[in-house]
Amino acid sequence: MPPLSDLPLIPLPVEISNSEGYLYVNPAKSFANEGADAGAMAYLKSKKVPALPLTTSMDTNLQLMDGAYLLQIAPEGVNISAKDQAGLLNGAITLEQVVAFSPNTERGLFLSAGTITDQPRYTYRGYMLDVARTFFGVDTVKQVIDRISTYKINHLHLHLSDDQGWRIEIKSWPGLAQIGGMFEVDGTRGGYYTQEDYKEIVRYAAVQGITIVPEIDMPGHTNAALNAYAELNLDGKARDPYVGTDVGFSTLDANKEVTYEFIDAVVGEIAAITPGPYFHIGGDESAVTPHDDYVKLIRRAQKIVISHGKKSIGWDEVALAGLDEGSVAQLWASAEYALKAKEGGNQVLFSPATRTYLDMQYDSLSPLGLHWAAYIEVDSAYLWDPKTMVDGITDADILGIEAPLWGETIRSIEDIDYLTFPRLLALAEVAWTPQPQRNYEDFLRRLRAQQDWLKEKGIGTYDTRVLK
Repeated sequence: MPPLSDLPLIPLPVEISNSEGYLYVNPAKSFANEGADAGAMAYLKSKKVPALPLTTSMDTNLQLMDGAYLLQIAPEGVNISAKDQAGLLNGAITLEQVVAFSPNTERGLFLSAGTITDQPRYTYRGYMLDVARTFFGVDTVKQVIDRISTYKINHLHLHLSDDQGWRIEIKSWPGLAQIGGMFEVDGTRGGYYTQEDYKEIVRYAAVQGITIVPEIDMPGHTNAALNAYAELNLDGKARDPYVGTDVGFSTLDANKEVTYEFIDAVVGEIAAITPGPYFHIGGDESAVTPHDDYVKLIRRAQKIVISHGKKSIGWDEVALAGLDEGSVAQLWASAEYALKAKEGGNQVLFSPATRTYLDMQYDSLSPLGLHWAAYIEVDSAYLWDPKTMVDGITDADILGIEAPLWGETIRSIEDIDYLTFPRLLALAEVAWTPQPQRNYEDFLRRLRAQQDWLKEKGIGTYDTRVLK
């Protein structure tokens, strides 16, 4: 029976100490779990973890950081301690993996005794799904949530609008979804979420500890909106639908007041049904927007977001406009812009395309994905340290890590799985585990077991060459 410290947990906890003995769980026995945290129990139930003798304790006076936890396994049972709800949930997520990789026979489940002391390196650990270029329905989004939560991903960024499609109902501007949502890449039929659909995604994600981050891209990547409403265009003429993959050709008119009425309505309706603190305004690849117009629109858009009680996130170009207090720049291409955001007192969300873009091919033989940024194998996704990537930016300046999956080449959950796994596991460990604790060879040992577990659950995963 392997000691607790030998289990192939990803992301690797900060500290695992082994104890004598083990916990035996009789499958014929039921446990009341009276007083156990409802959120932790709901998570374990959603993952079909067998019933365990589990207790939890939340004490705001514990000397633990936000999201940290203690997981103690003894012959008498399991206890999770934390100072906040996020910590209890993180402990439950680790327990899910402990159970999955422990001996489970006809006689019952055997958990090695020990203590896991753990905390996140970064507060924000994200995954982005591009539903604008290729639309995925509520059930598929739920499947994605099921998969990513197991690796302590706690934010799901939904890219809800782009040139190819508008994917969420806006009741005061109904044509955005009804007209702008008709198509997707390659001209196939698109779709959109009603606000009730979106609320269901938010609810489902919350059970698994995930905050939804909605994105409405502006001033570029807006052809679907420009197709639906002529008045948003510079010349007052509606654009034709666009189903290709080029970028940088569309823009809102920064000098029309109707543009800001549109932004306010869209942000207001989505913010009202988004409990999380963030609203993403895009801001990237606005090649045809004059600089002064770009600055004007991004500045006003940030203030609109703030007026609706949210914090603004934008792709790194938004730093050119200057960021309001609390706004975040998402580094994808420009270290210069990220440094500019930091110098203005703002945090940076790291999504460097050469390391984190899950839509990049693994190698030249990969049937899905692109390679304009890089070929990204598992070693490329794992072997980097965010705090050394940009001179002048330290861990304190980094909000977290996000792994985007853009939608040009994906059409199904199988495609999503192929490009996501196993690279997301590498990025989850970058985002969670302290740099001194990370070891690539040990990660590969654990990754082999995780790959097998994913396959046992029917989740497709690329057979990475680094394990061969």
